[in-house]
Amino acid sequence: MKSKLLHESDGQRTFAIVLASEDEALHCLGRFAAAEGLAAASFSAIGAFRRAELAFFDWESKEYLAIPVDQQAEVVSMIGDVACGADDRPVVHAHAVLGTRDGTAIAGHFKEGIVRPTLEIILIESPAYLRKRRDPTSGLALLALD
Repeated sequence: MKSKLLHESDGQRTFAIVLASEDEALHCLGRFAAAEGLAAASFSAIGAFRRAELAFFDWESKEYLAIPVDQQAEVVSMIGDVACGADDRPVVHAHAVLGTRDGTAIAGHFKEGIVRPTLEIILIESPAYLRKRRDPTSGLALLALD
């Protein structure tokens, strides 16, 4: 993983982050967020994975159902945010749309992705502080704006 600060002004920073083959995307983003002390950010990414796992949140069971992608796939779109969890450490949350060889799109909550050959991420830090809180109805950690 390589990164470069592209812009900084009034508490807002913009970074380019480039992951290489065999990097695991969520792990690298989490490490970057912790190293930079991010409390609020959004990001988008494009690139490709040699394999990935997405998920669908099943409302009735309140569980994520795995969507394995066991093939090379283009990252058509990946978006997400970074906010502080209950332990004040940054939590990365992302969704992705992956394109397969036949043009089929697979989408969902992003759980894991092994990069091949690259993942190019633009991350914009916000000067505001965001926190996640457990929602009692869904059981999920959701952004709390209060």
